[in-house]
Amino acid sequence: MRVPDQSRPAASSSSPVPDLSDYARQVRQTYRALLRRRIGILGVMGALIAGSVLLDFCLGPSGLSPSALVRTLLHPHDVSAGQSVIVWQIRLPYALMAVCVGAALGLAGAEMQTVLANPLASPFTLGVSAAAAFGASLAIIMGWGIPGVSDAWVVSADAFVFAIGSVLMLDMVSRRRGAGTGTVVLFGIALVFAFHALVSLLQFVANEDALQDLVFWTMGSLTRATWPKLDLLAAACVVVAPLSFRAAWKLTVLRMGEERAASLGVDVPRVRRGALLRVSILSALAVSFVGTIGFVGLVAPHIARRLLGEDHRFYLPGSMLVGALVMSLSSVAARNLLPGVVIPTGIVTALVGIPFFLAIVLRRRGLS
Repeated sequence: MRVPDQSRPAASSSSPVPDLSDYARQVRQTYRALLRRRIGILGVMGALIAGSVLLDFCLGPSGLSPSALVRTLLHPHDVSAGQSVIVWQIRLPYALMAVCVGAALGLAGAEMQTVLANPLASPFTLGVSAAAAFGASLAIIMGWGIPGVSDAWVVSADAFVFAIGSVLMLDMVSRRRGAGTGTVVLFGIALVFAFHALVSLLQFVANEDALQDLVFWTMGSLTRATWPKLDLLAAACVVVAPLSFRAAWKLTVLRMGEERAASLGVDVPRVRRGALLRVSILSALAVSFVGTIGFVGLVAPHIARRLLGEDHRFYLPGSMLVGALVMSLSSVAARNLLPGVVIPTGIVTALVGIPFFLAIVLRRRGLS
């Protein structure tokens, strides 16, 4: 007599067998829908930036209609000399510099918050802007410049050198054995107070004209935008941004913690040094050309993270686009809040950024 095999289920068993192919198909569909949503958000932000730039031309005392703007851009010799100068020498560099500065500060802030694991990290809060202000004050008040640099570039050059130096000091602290991200952040805060004290000292000994120039520089303004400065900053963004996007996977893993990133094969110190180098180039150029612009590098990454999540393939370009949009809208507001007066853009970004900064602090402390 043959004994049936009890280890096998009966043929008539009706227990359901999970269909893994259907589950995998659902996962793929969900992932593709998420990708389409994120790409759509990036596209919408790009369209909003284009609309903001157009708004910058159409509003204000010398505002142009869209048809007149297109005609001036395409056929500058067929319009009046005054209209051509307004568009090509004043409005266009101003509007495009706002986009480039916002994109640079947004990307710099996003990388700083990732590698330092601190939501309050930005070029403004960690001393880069304060160092640039001190370099500019040395050029404006003391007349100190870099040999071989022309007078038209001396203020920007001094600001750039000190901004780069501040990031290099942050990098030096981060390389010390046992120095965590908290140590780097505290050192950056110390740099802010130190450079602000030095700037105040120079203001105390400055004459009236130099003091006025320095105060206006520290307010941050896009009115000093020129085509050579715009070309240099745009070239820096074009070169640095792909390097940041290339490191997107490593930066995404780093958001899960240094230990987990290291266990997955990420060279954390190398990633941090590369990010700080990119941050130094972008933030130093942006601040040296237009002065102190606060809170854009802080606000833009948080908005991008809310919209696009932690995947740095989308988070980094999203931070760039949000920063560009915030700066572009701030430039529009700076021209139109007071009739006939161009408010320094740094004042507008500070008024927008301070409530956002307080909201982040209160949320971190569990008070909101």
